[in-house]
Amino acid sequence: MSDHYSEADLQKEITELETKSATAARLFDIRRIIGGLFVVYGVIVMIAGFTASDADIEKAEGVNINLWTGLGMLILGLLFLLWLWLRPTPPPPAAVPDDEDTSSS
Repeated sequence: MSDHYSEADLQKEITELETKSATAARLFDIRRIIGGLFVVYGVIVMIAGFTASDADIEKAEGVNINLWTGLGMLILGLLFLLWLWLRPTPPPPAAVPDDEDTSSS
């Protein structure tokens, strides 16, 4: 029973792991996380702004601060997501097989 792997098997396994790693890196891109959170929180704060009472608006000297802050957060989150869409994370460079090991044999 030999647990010996050929060079081709190891190279194939390395390529598969690199592909999975690149997919995970794109999935957890910080721009996606920050953009998503700002969009969600922006919508929540905007809803609070739409339901603000007159007393709440008077506390803020006549400005519906929740509405404006929520709108700003929503725009910022959408800008992060737009940035992600326009400039996606580049894939890792393709692995070039070492020919120096095979040429010396």
